[in-house]
Amino acid sequence: MALTASDWRQSDDQVMTGNSPYSVPKEPGSIRAILLAAAVHAALFAFLWFGIHWQSTQPIAVEAEVWDPQIKDAAPTPPEPVPQPTPEPKPEPVIQDTTPPKVVAPPLPDPEIALEQEKKRKEQERKDLQRQEELEKQRKLQKQQDEQEQKDKLKAEAEQKAAKDKAAAQEKQKLDAAKKTEADAKKKQAAAEAAAETKRRSDEMKRMLGQAVGNGPANSTGTAAQSQGPRGDPGYAQKVASKIKSNIIFNVPEGLAGNPAAEFDVQLLPDGSVASVRLRKSSGVSGFDEAVKRAIEKSAPYPKDKTGSVPSSFIGTHKPKDQ
Repeated sequence: MALTASDWRQSDDQVMTGNSPYSVPKEPGSIRAILLAAAVHAALFAFLWFGIHWQSTQPIAVEAEVWDPQIKDAAPTPPEPVPQPTPEPKPEPVIQDTTPPKVVAPPLPDPEIALEQEKKRKEQERKDLQRQEELEKQRKLQKQQDEQEQKDKLKAEAEQKAAKDKAAAQEKQKLDAAKKTEADAKKKQAAAEAAAETKRRSDEMKRMLGQAVGNGPANSTGTAAQSQGPRGDPGYAQKVASKIKSNIIFNVPEGLAGNPAAEFDVQLLPDGSVASVRLRKSSGVSGFDEAVKRAIEKSAPYPKDKTGSVPSSFIGTHKPKDQ
């Protein structure tokens, strides 16, 4: 059922008076909406007016197409042409020449020319063979000469080496002989010096006094007179003998027959050190001889005598059972 304007008005009055159970608020911007709608209608009217005015212009020419109401099938598409193969050219027939070839007879050689050529060939072969034989002879001769030269060279080198070796051997013999002569001379000189030294010492011992100083008690060791000096110093000899005796380390073997003495010639330096120790007479017991020698060397340096100097030498005599 459609509502009239009076119904709407009555409804609005009810809303305004508060008789209606609910109220409808007014939509905001109603004036703006009316203006927008009026502008849209005016634009639509202008567009329609310009469009109709443009369509009312009469065309200059009219084209018409007439269609047949009956439906006809379209004509079929003509088939594509099939390419035809290119015919091959027929070979032209070969016309063979049946004429037999002409036989040309070779010229017959001249017998004299052939004989001359054969003679030249044989002569050339003979010369070549002769040349090869000469070359072979020369090669063999050259080889023999080279071998002979090599042998001569080796022989000369061997002879030269032998001569050098002989000369070196002779030179070595000369050197050895000279060395031997020099050594013999040195030995003779040393022997002469030793003999002279022995003679000098013997003469000195003979001139010394108190040669029997060591003949004291039976259980003491003997020390020769050189230890006393030329002036004789029995106290110095006893002092040296006691010092050496204290350094002898030797175990007397059981069953030792007798009491053999070992006698040493001792050379001293001015500071009392030992210059040399020489065994003058062995006791017959090598162990005791070595023990006495070590004791003499260990006892250095030796003291000075009453003159304030160290004697140049002394002869020490020691017995194993007196230790």
